[in-house]
Amino acid sequence: MTYRPGRLGSLTRRDATTDDADPVAPMWRAAQVFRLLSYIYALGFQLAVFGDYERVAWSWFLFAILTFWTGVSTILYLKGTGRRWLWVGIELVVVCALIVATRFIASADWAASNQSFPTTLWATNAVVSAANLGGPLIGAAFGLAVRVASAVAKGGYDLNVGRDATVVVLLAVGVGVGLASVTARRNHVRIEQAMRVAAAADERARLSRQVHDGVLQVLALISRRGAEIGGETAQLAELAGQQERSLRRLIADIEPALVPGEPAEIDLRMLLRPHASDLVTISEPGEPVPVDHRLAVELEAAVVNALDNVRLHAGPGVRAYVLIEDLGEQVVVSIRDDGRGIAEGRLSQAVAEGRMGVSESIVARIEALGGTARLDTAPGEGTEWELEVSKRMAGGNASRSADDQRRGSAHA
Repeated sequence: MTYRPGRLGSLTRRDATTDDADPVAPMWRAAQVFRLLSYIYALGFQLAVFGDYERVAWSWFLFAILTFWTGVSTILYLKGTGRRWLWVGIELVVVCALIVATRFIASADWAASNQSFPTTLWATNAVVSAANLGGPLIGAAFGLAVRVASAVAKGGYDLNVGRDATVVVLLAVGVGVGLASVTARRNHVRIEQAMRVAAAADERARLSRQVHDGVLQVLALISRRGAEIGGETAQLAELAGQQERSLRRLIADIEPALVPGEPAEIDLRMLLRPHASDLVTISEPGEPVPVDHRLAVELEAAVVNALDNVRLHAGPGVRAYVLIEDLGEQVVVSIRDDGRGIAEGRLSQAVAEGRMGVSESIVARIEALGGTARLDTAPGEGTEWELEVSKRMAGGNASRSADDQRRGSAHA
């Protein structure tokens, strides 16, 4: 069962461009402060050296472009709409183009002995943006791209980092900011998980109190009194006891809601555990079995149909055993019973009579998921279903809902 708190859902589902949803938002804001400070530095540099350029008018035209880009980028990054790979890629192109333009507005000798036109400090903004968005490797790659553009502008690269440590600075900024952004995102995920766990715990406690004060007490009373009365009432008492135990397991297995926008996966064990009873044994791995949420719901529905067939057709008191196996990319669920089995030709006869329980509720459902459903049965030897599906839902699968299948299925 999946817990879906209303308030928590509204806290976790927001546009990824907003500050509330972006864990790196403080770093984006700090980056824009750095952008403005680096612009002031670039302006001071332009005022100090523009007389040395061979094409002074062009230098001011390029600086106007630099000014326009600084203003637009600051606004878009602060609003969040600029935090996209397309915009960051365009920023790298603009920065590198302005750097290379140094050869156009200045002499080769001047370019070789001075820093490039937009200044290295201002060009670092592209590295910071890439690191914020993509992490340390992307940040380092952008830093190298800026350094290559600088080498083109200077007409060569000086391997002596003692005289020119630009590459070291750019790499350090890219890696440092990138690591900080990755850490911020990981911490954000941990906080969201903690919030979901806390919300689930609160909901579990609330439901436990409410159910314990009502349904569980009534079921416990029926179970106890029915057993005391005996006779046919004892059967009702046994059913009430089974439902009481199932309901307690159901409350204990409430799990946190999925975060919209994240991969929709759920632990398959959590869906199948509530179906355990005195006659149904669930065997599962010790580790979670993450499965696409929609696929897990369909798989659970197929298991429920198989267990219902055991209850209705395998004979009184027959035990069923459900085994969950995690095979990496695949998951296999086996449902075995020690009942009377299915006589040869019985399934074909059921289909001919219009009863499509096995063919539709189990086989067709699993095949719709891109998986396989195998049945092994013989008279007097029980039945065993083996349901194998991929953990990831392919597009268009499971178009029929589990609820519709449960309402419309008839058992063979």
